[in-house]
Amino acid sequence: MSSAVEVRPVLSPKDLEQFIRFPFQLYRNDPYWVPPLLDERRKFLSPKHNPFFDHADVALWLACRNGQVVGTISSHVDHLHNQVHEEKTGMFGFFETVDDYQVAEALLATARDWVRSKGMNALRGPLSFSQNHEVGMLLEGEPGPPMVMMPYNPPYYNDFVERFGLTKVMDVYAYVADLSQFHGDPSGLPEKLVRVTNLAKERAGIVTRRPRMKDFDAELQRAKQVYNQAWVRNWGFVPMTDAEVDKLAGDLKQILDPRLCVIVEAGERPVGLSVCVPDVNQVLKHLNGRLFPLGWLKALWYARKITGVRLMIMGVVEDFRGQGVEAVLMYETVRSAIESGYTTIEFSWILETNEMMNRIIIKVGGPYGTRRYRTYRIYQMPV
Repeated sequence: MSSAVEVRPVLSPKDLEQFIRFPFQLYRNDPYWVPPLLDERRKFLSPKHNPFFDHADVALWLACRNGQVVGTISSHVDHLHNQVHEEKTGMFGFFETVDDYQVAEALLATARDWVRSKGMNALRGPLSFSQNHEVGMLLEGEPGPPMVMMPYNPPYYNDFVERFGLTKVMDVYAYVADLSQFHGDPSGLPEKLVRVTNLAKERAGIVTRRPRMKDFDAELQRAKQVYNQAWVRNWGFVPMTDAEVDKLAGDLKQILDPRLCVIVEAGERPVGLSVCVPDVNQVLKHLNGRLFPLGWLKALWYARKITGVRLMIMGVVEDFRGQGVEAVLMYETVRSAIESGYTTIEFSWILETNEMMNRIIIKVGGPYGTRRYRTYRIYQMPV
């Protein structure tokens, strides 16, 4: 019989460091796991640096056995989410565990009991911390490292959470396309997509442009308008606060390739937006969580070798939907990725209920090999 599992809260800097470093131990022999930057994780989990804490109660937990960390989890209540959706839903995230159901059960029970003590009636996750961050648990798909800001986990995680009583509440999809077939020349893109793009621009009276990085703060305000309007009716969406948008923009600015970002305007009004970022996980894979003392040299070296991009944000304000603006964003993004020399693009993540976007991706890209290649699951249970 295995030793008892103790779950204790993260209370000290030493505890936090153990929480952050546990995945490094857990995945040390996994060729697909990508180690995050340690300093970035410290700031993300700090109320001082992450504005998510401004509207949420958060508890971090360590599972220990015989004095050794064997798992982690967060339990949190996002008051802004519950206010927007008129729910009493608590969340869990940062779920990591050795291959032992006793550990998983202890962690999930702790999260369940904690959110119940806060007056919640449901537990949902994994959300680390919200749908504006890493979402879901890898359920199935092609092997390989995750793209930037996408989750990764071993298959037994899904078995453990389902055994505990959590069930599917929503799946989200990731699609992938091979751009190397175009050999750097976007003229080979589907003629129908080009026609739809040109027709949509003419009929809707819209123009497209790339962000002006020298005017970044003003561009951020325009992007914020579209972001919070375009996703307002999406399942689980919570509008970002100004502080959260500023933080996300600051993080993305470090990796942004402005050629891959598209702003759609009708006159002076921004009505559509897409943000596609280079897959910096291809760099992080080689850094083992550190930029110093020599990691930054590796980062500079491997940054030149990034071959993939992730289209992570794409949205159109409600009164311009169904006019082909989505196709315009798709075409402009893919065209720029091809011209910029990237050979792979991931479209993620997309709600399974977003029928229009799922249909557009397959209809336009299917004949060129675009496919749904990974599925991620969000679970929920009553508490």
